[in-house]
Amino acid sequence: MVAAKKNKGTVGVIGLGIMGGAFAKNLAAAGWRVVGYDISAARRRDAQRAGVKIAASALDLAEKVPTILTSLPEPQALMDTVRVLAAAKLPRKAIVEMSTFAISDKKKAKGVLRKAGHAMLDCPVSGTGSQARNRDLVFYASGDSAIIKRLTPMFEAFGRHAYDVGAFGNGSKMKYVANLLVAINNVASAEAMVLGMKAGLPPQLIFDLITPGAGNSRVFELRAPMMVKGKYNDVTMKIDVWDKDMRVIGDYARKIKVKTPMFNASKPIYLKAKKSGFGAQDTAVVCAVLEKMAKFKRGKAR
Repeated sequence: MVAAKKNKGTVGVIGLGIMGGAFAKNLAAAGWRVVGYDISAARRRDAQRAGVKIAASALDLAEKVPTILTSLPEPQALMDTVRVLAAAKLPRKAIVEMSTFAISDKKKAKGVLRKAGHAMLDCPVSGTGSQARNRDLVFYASGDSAIIKRLTPMFEAFGRHAYDVGAFGNGSKMKYVANLLVAINNVASAEAMVLGMKAGLPPQLIFDLITPGAGNSRVFELRAPMMVKGKYNDVTMKIDVWDKDMRVIGDYARKIKVKTPMFNASKPIYLKAKKSGFGAQDTAVVCAVLEKMAKFKRGKAR
């Protein structure tokens, strides 16, 4: 049975964090030969236990695979990686950039790769870390349509669907729209939970009765269970990383002169979470921030 799953193709993943690690593990489980690299030894070991072959460096990885997925924490990490690949004079590679960065940063990386004979897709992901673990992701792929079509079987091995959204950069634009809604819905979910809990309703009851009703959202379904428990260490998106994503979205909205009053209203809650020492916890921790603002302590029903 195991042998039947093999030989679907070879792919590399640079960046084995919450998202990239899930990409690599699910691709390996689906029968792909996956080569991974991360600067973190712990992440490398975790991926290796899941069947991912670990490269000695980003360059070592690139020498072994035709297609490279990058899931990196900041634009500088992307540029450092791209420059290494471009300087190596490798055969043509397809680089699928899956992070949430400014379009200008991705275009800069694309230009460096193009001069070296490589192709790059802008392909952000819609979904949380828990969705990534469960292959419940959609991909906003933009750039060369022929490459997107060719890579569709790979995308479907670790997600639900890859959408070809057109010219390079459209993937990021779509991701900004999606994440704007996530930012608002996450704080709205926490606000509703705190209102209900301070009113004396059990948190599990709130969750059970909101999910079948008109007030439900996908974000509520994913994040409210953490809010019910008041525990935010099973991280699907860190506050620290989300802060970066929100700055990217806000900068783009200002650039094209779009007012975002609801998005702007959510920002102080995330900033307060970061300043309160919750940077390494899941973004659902905004519920704890709102509980404190409401002077509500669990166990004291009214």
